[in-house]
Amino acid sequence: MAIHKILIVDDSPTERYYLTDILVKNGFSVSTAENGEDALLKMRADRPELILMDVVMPGANGFQVTRSIARDPELSA
Repeated sequence: MAIHKILIVDDSPTERYYLTDILVKNGFSVSTAENGEDALLKMRADRPELILMDVVMPGANGFQVTRSIARDPELSA
């Protein structure tokens, strides 16, 4: 199965910009989130097939968000 929808989660605007630029130029549909809470909302709305997430972020870090995803039947399916 080809991956078409990617969610980038990073508190750095620069990192989000560069990753988005590279992926869009290669034909991917990309959405971004700047923190863990925003990522969970975008996941429910966009249903990405791949998530590229920073581990060290203010608020909910990447590990906490990953645990939230695993515990949520709607997101972990």
